[in-house]
Amino acid sequence: MVCGGFACSKNCLCALNLLYTLVSLLLIGIAAWGIGFGLISSLRVVGVVIAVGIFLFLIALVGLIGAVKHHQVLLFFYMIILLLVFIVQFSVSCACLALNQEQQGQLLEVGWNNTASARNDIQRNLNCCGFRSFNPNDTCLASCVKSSHQCSPCAPIIGKYAGEVLRFVGGIGLFFSFTEILGVWLTYRYRNQKDPRANPSAFL
Repeated sequence: MVCGGFACSKNCLCALNLLYTLVSLLLIGIAAWGIGFGLISSLRVVGVVIAVGIFLFLIALVGLIGAVKHHQVLLFFYMIILLLVFIVQFSVSCACLALNQEQQGQLLEVGWNNTASARNDIQRNLNCCGFRSFNPNDTCLASCVKSSHQCSPCAPIIGKYAGEVLRFVGGIGLFFSFTEILGVWLTYRYRNQKDPRANPSAFL
């Protein structure tokens, strides 16, 4: 029997949502690990990562329950939410891959000016001060401030990795966006299939 029946659709949908569950738990774990080891002190960044992880976990839970019980309402809302997430994620992923170096620099500077705690983490971990230049009156947690060495600006150091990080994030986002459209298609097909264990005259 080819993979097009009720059981196959159900198993594929369950497997996909288990994958989403693992990814959501991984995101929450990474955020907790970063806070625990002092790598990230920005509550805003950690809060966003944890919120994304919880949101993904709830979506996966709805999809998993809907798939196991063949619940039409849960599957419908799961399909709609997954479609909206696909549209947003696909757009953001394409934007990450399309940014040139000048646009990357502008984006990094905006983020630098708007996140004080993340700025302190970057300066401490990369041992640099200031974005393009350092004002001695500003606070910098880098170890180079305490030594006699002149501190380098952070923009060139961040710029070396910004392109690779954006390409990595864009690629991962595209991969998961295609799994989301696959989930939408599986859900649509699964909702319109009859459960062979149910009453043949009933359509669940």
